[in-house]
Amino acid sequence: MSERVWNPIETAPVEEIKALQLARLIHNVYHVYNNVPYYRQRMDEAGVKPQDIQCLADLAKLPFTYKQDLRDTYPYGLFATPMTEVVELHASSGTTGKQIVAGYTQHDIDIWGDCAARAIVAAGGSPKSKVHVSYGYGLFTGGMGLHYGAQTLGAVAIPVSSGNTKRQVQILQDFESDILCCTPSYATYIGETLRDMGVKPEEIKLSAGILGAEPWTEDSRRNIEALLGIKAYDIYGLTEIIGPGVAYECSQQTGMHICEDHFLPEIIDPDTGEVLPEGTPGELVFTCITKEAFPLLRYRTRDIATLTREKCGCGRTLIKMTKPRGRTDDMLIIRGVNVFPSQIETVLFQTSQTSPHYLITVDRVNNTDTLEVQVEMTDDFQFDAVRLVEQKQHEIEAALQSTLGISPKVRLVSPKTIQRSEGKSKRVIDKRRLYE
Repeated sequence: MSERVWNPIETAPVEEIKALQLARLIHNVYHVYNNVPYYRQRMDEAGVKPQDIQCLADLAKLPFTYKQDLRDTYPYGLFATPMTEVVELHASSGTTGKQIVAGYTQHDIDIWGDCAARAIVAAGGSPKSKVHVSYGYGLFTGGMGLHYGAQTLGAVAIPVSSGNTKRQVQILQDFESDILCCTPSYATYIGETLRDMGVKPEEIKLSAGILGAEPWTEDSRRNIEALLGIKAYDIYGLTEIIGPGVAYECSQQTGMHICEDHFLPEIIDPDTGEVLPEGTPGELVFTCITKEAFPLLRYRTRDIATLTREKCGCGRTLIKMTKPRGRTDDMLIIRGVNVFPSQIETVLFQTSQTSPHYLITVDRVNNTDTLEVQVEMTDDFQFDAVRLVEQKQHEIEAALQSTLGISPKVRLVSPKTIQRSEGKSKRVIDKRRLYE
């Protein structure tokens, strides 16, 4: 049975969606070529002109855009409109180099609000909802994205931002918020704080959480749903494309519907750049086909995902992407083995007396990579029984070795030892970079 949608395009025939995509793609390729010298030079070097784009398959003729391109043109070198038309700026954290700066015209803000509104409605929200936004506000896109979505929907936006978690619980109780928007790790922290304060899930009005900005597993979802008494929905976005709302989960929770009327997706082989067929996992690439100020062409996200047009029970016809299984730049290569943090998290959730809090440390000793996993235990674990501690460590080490194919060292730590995150969680410390 079809569920309520916000924008009619979400359930439009695929042929109609593709026709709209092509018209918008052609328009925006001209827009970029005529207004961004950097792109014009890149396209000229690739021997492609705007008139060469005649069908959606011609998208593959355009050159890729890499994160380094955004750093090389910092701050405004890829803007396609004059600054007099830009009404808002956002930026990434810039922890691995110059921060990425994204600009928005009012038209871009309206697109963003519409896409985020779709996500809120898909999670069961309505104009009657009170949307508690605990993503960070500021240059980070999380807070403003869901804020605009709530306002576009006509719902109440509650701009709580992150931090002061006990006060967050009080606001959830007093303001009767029904939709929570934050990172999965912070949702876990709020749920634990709720429990520690003696507040039962049924004593708040939350029915759904819209959680994104970091990887999380199905085990994390079930844990959050139990802690908060909600249904937890995934949302996908990145600053370079627009922010949260690029894709979102529906009630079926079998992938995230991409707002492909605004963001044209591809899956490519991360090594060769070859476009891969539907259903094949690879690197996710996006082309902005409606944005004015910062319309990136074929931006390589480094997220590993799969696209599918299988019929969805919610009635939406927008293509779906799987939850990213990791990022090509987050993947750890340890002794020649590819390791994703999500693999470690899955093992820990399947182990009794462990909490969802862990820290991965990779180092290099005597020219050999080492992997240590700190695992936070639950309150009922008996740390004073040395035999039990050693037994549990060996149990987790064996399970991780079976999954990863390499031998890690596991260190058990007491409850609340690992620092909690109010934004994106920090799961990995790679000390090898210090030696490179």
